[in-house]
Amino acid sequence: MHTYLFEMLECPACHGALDWTITARQRDRLMEGEARCRICAASYPLRDGIGLFLTPDLPREDLWQQADSHLTRYLREHPEQERRLMQVPPESLNPADQFFRSLVLEERGNYTEAQALASLAQTGLYTQDYLSCWQQQCDYLLQQLSASDGPIIDLASGRCGLVEKLAQQTQRPLVASDFSPRVLQNDRRRLESLDLYDRISLLAFDARRTPFRSGALPTLTTNLGLPNIREPDDVLRELHRIVSGSFLSLSYFYPEEDDANAQQIRELGIESFLYRRTTLEAFAEAGWNAEVENAALGMARPTPKGEALEGAAIDSLPVAETTLEWCVLSATPNGNPHDTP
Repeated sequence: MHTYLFEMLECPACHGALDWTITARQRDRLMEGEARCRICAASYPLRDGIGLFLTPDLPREDLWQQADSHLTRYLREHPEQERRLMQVPPESLNPADQFFRSLVLEERGNYTEAQALASLAQTGLYTQDYLSCWQQQCDYLLQQLSASDGPIIDLASGRCGLVEKLAQQTQRPLVASDFSPRVLQNDRRRLESLDLYDRISLLAFDARRTPFRSGALPTLTTNLGLPNIREPDDVLRELHRIVSGSFLSLSYFYPEEDDANAQQIRELGIESFLYRRTTLEAFAEAGWNAEVENAALGMARPTPKGEALEGAAIDSLPVAETTLEWCVLSATPNGNPHDTP
């Protein structure tokens, strides 16, 4: 993480000020050290340049160890499946298996080959509507960001699809975030391989209890990240506290009359952010002014399942063909958003 974040961060558990002990740095990037809260004495490590701000009461394991992924462990325990996935011409694999193979290649450090294979897999995993609508929303979001400055914090960054575009097309400082330090470790290696890491900081935290001071964020973004976060009311209130400028969420919505996908959405417990009406209601109740911008309709189908990895799924939705409404949800906090609860 970069030194400019010092003035933006606080203890996510009690909002206390942090005392920092830095043991290694590279110019303005902090590599190793620890932040300790002056009030509750909670400790937050900084390792490999990644700030870990998961609160002490959250369950966690030692995710910093260089452990194999579930996929790699599975393939090691099932050599026949490993041969079917990794030792055949990639074009002979179906799109799901191509994507799984790209994940294994990435974990092995073969980033160039992994990225090419992942790009190939995308065209088979998703409809042309899906891909073009996503690109259209990315372009619109980047256009909206061109008129402002200051750091951009990306929420629930995952594999950093949006962060990569921001790094390529803006000169602003960027923060990629995720709940999983392991995901961020993989992101760091991939971003380094793409020569995009220079302006990017990595922070691990729970979106319900972020490590940012009230009103610290001029710009917050997320790429399809909201449905992946539990307890939406808590999330939106917490984001309302920390955002002083704008929150731009690249999103899509399902038709409310789409009964075929509604049951799966309910079972996953993610209704709040997958329908236009419930999303806008949730934002309004949490004190936001939110508008749907740049709306576009696109057909989506269930993604194919693995064959070499028989039955392995990429996405849990949709389970039936549907038409999604894509948009950028543009939100600004109203009222007095910067009161610490």
